Amino acid sequence: MIYTAIDTFYLTDEQLKNSPSRKDGIDEATETTLRIYGCDLIQESGILLRLPQAVMATGQVLFHRFYCKKSFARFNVKKVAASCVWLASKLEESTRKARQVIIVFHRMECRRENLPMEHLDLYSKKYVDLKTELSRTERHILKEMGFICHVEHPHKFISNYLATLETPPELRQEAWNLANDSLRTTLCVRFKSEVVACGVVYAAARRFQVPLPENPPWWKAFDAEKSGIDEVCRVLAHLYSLPKAGYIPVCKDGDFTFYNKSSETKSQSTPKDVPQSSPPADSDTSVSKGAMGEANNESGGKGALVKLNMDRRKDSKRSDDESKSMVPEGEARDESVPKSKSDRRMEASGETRRDRDRDGERDRDRDRKSRDRDRGRDSDKEREREELERDKLKDHSHRSRERAKDSGHSDKSRHHSSRDRDYHGSSYSSREKDRSRHH
Repeated sequence: MIYTAIDTFYLTDEQLKNSPSRKDGIDEATETTLRIYGCDLIQESGILLRLPQAVMATGQVLFHRFYCKKSFARFNVKKVAASCVWLASKLEESTRKARQVIIVFHRMECRRENLPMEHLDLYSKKYVDLKTELSRTERHILKEMGFICHVEHPHKFISNYLATLETPPELRQEAWNLANDSLRTTLCVRFKSEVVACGVVYAAARRFQVPLPENPPWWKAFDAEKSGIDEVCRVLAHLYSLPKAGYIPVCKDGDFTFYNKSSETKSQSTPKDVPQSSPPADSDTSVSKGAMGEANNESGGKGALVKLNMDRRKDSKRSDDESKSMVPEGEARDESVPKSKSDRRMEASGETRRDRDRDGERDRDRDRKSRDRDRGRDSDKEREREELERDKLKDHSHRSRERAKDSGHSDKSRHHSSRDRDYHGSSYSSREKDRSRHH
């Protein structure tokens, strides 16, 4: 029998009913929905981060344990789910960077809430705030767990139990799927992993109508009770009857999002700003309002305001008459204005062309210098090659001369040896002749 160690985080039904979320006014249905929603986020993010199933299971168990001690009204679900994934990846030795976790949760939030997909700038203030919140929530989780994050999953017991019971192979995958789904409920904080494994095996056998031994009962061999197995089956059946979980904003600290809302406010404010700056009449009205305020400050009476309005009307009539009388001058000015603009455009285009020509000349000079350097390098290499060839030729000629000298010396020595032989032979023959004559 396999016994667990450092696995003492189990609560009773009364403790779960009196959870911190219930004390903050959150009902049971809302709490169940938020638990399922957070576990869905952890499972989906683990798939996108390509994490093993053990990491996702550990993250979901940490998520349930944390909300057994803290309320959903104080800690946002999205923030805690992201921190649980990040912490579980470290515990299961499949680490992922905080940047990767934040980007994945940002994308999931955009897709789930039908927001426009935008790139999360890693140098923005929003990203820095998200990263600090992620690490801060991780510290809160570790503090509440007492830094004891050991988790045992029912998955490792399922294969042993099925092999012992000699069940068909298709039952294993079904039991494995039920064990994954059980992590979305509070079974991991109510029962031991052996009991959950027995309940999952029993539910899978009932679904495939596979008989299990009852005399003696098979669950007693695995240290489980029939009441616990029935409770596991009831919780799983209730889970499958619930609709798809969605996000419910219940946090009192404000709605936490991975999406940058400043882009939405900018897009909404831009069309409103355009009509304010477009009409020139607003500026005239603002000037008139300013003048009205000054007149009020100076005179402080209604008579002064009436006089000012009359004077302005007279001035406006005079300006209209002058403009009608000076029509050709105005036309000339109007004609001169576009010419000046065109001249400015021509000058600007000419300056840009000059700048482009200068840049082109600089690039050409750089190319020429690089080519000259390459040519110089090639010439230096050719010179070195020629010098090496010359040295090789000199060495070859010197060696040939030495060989010739050696061959000449050998010929001379041979010639001298032949002469000495002839000389000795002639001297010997002359001596014999002298001896014969003497005798």
